[in-house]
Amino acid sequence: MPKTDDLVLFAQVIDLGSFSKAAEINGLANSVVSKRIGRLEKALGTTLIYRTTRRLTLSEVGQVLYQQAKLVAQASQEAFDAVSGFSQSLQGHIRISVPTISGELVLAQAIAEFCDLHPAISVDMSLDNRFVDLIKEGYDLVIRTGHLEDSNLIGRHILDSRWVICAAPKYISRHGKPQVPDDLLSHNCLIYSYQESGARDWLFTQDSKVYPLRINGNFSTDNAAALRKAALAGHGLAYVPRCLVYPDLQKGSLVELLPQQVGKVLGIYAVYPYSRQPSLKIKLLFEHIRSRYMDISHYF
Repeated sequence: MPKTDDLVLFAQVIDLGSFSKAAEINGLANSVVSKRIGRLEKALGTTLIYRTTRRLTLSEVGQVLYQQAKLVAQASQEAFDAVSGFSQSLQGHIRISVPTISGELVLAQAIAEFCDLHPAISVDMSLDNRFVDLIKEGYDLVIRTGHLEDSNLIGRHILDSRWVICAAPKYISRHGKPQVPDDLLSHNCLIYSYQESGARDWLFTQDSKVYPLRINGNFSTDNAAALRKAALAGHGLAYVPRCLVYPDLQKGSLVELLPQQVGKVLGIYAVYPYSRQPSLKIKLLFEHIRSRYMDISHYF
């Protein structure tokens, strides 16, 4: 029968990405950590971790056990919190995935600030626009922009992100300013290929209903920063989250087009697995993130 503390240690090794880091935070020798993981593998009769010089990779059985070991680790921490006071729970490691735009705009600084406020907590932040699988990939918290459909997840709404169509003044001076959405069909529309609703289908409102318009353009990218630069250089119209170009709109280096007709608004959520009550440190991180979003809510 595997020992509970070995399961907790196994989860820590995966969260931290190395035996040596898990050894360090537990005050153990590397050999002791390796021995205990080996003991766990022997008890289960299978390999859990494939070790190379550069990284650790979970076996299929290891992936299943990791999810359960995380729950064991959390339950152990919550039991400890109940008798030791909340202050003791502000330690450990958090894995978080955030969208690229939000990560660069607000979350990188916000999470680094959170780590300064709570020096016993370490945070691994991944900037990724894809919809990561929280449970399978072992994330504690994910900031997600879009619509929540997975019933295994709980999402706490932070704010809404409004999209805009914009162009540089020099592009408008050369090609004219579109007055209605159909005018876009004669313009070069720069395409942001990371979109859940179709990169070439720009959304508009008419009679309180949202409808798509299929546009065309000679440049596409999945990188929002590259799209912004192309628009600033006058190469075409961009359809992007307002927060990405808010300073440019304020300075006049980009001009917002068709503001009353653009129909894309996406919610920004903090998401965690339904089966797992968030720990105190996760709750505090969420509140810290939310407050930093609120500080610049006018960008959105």
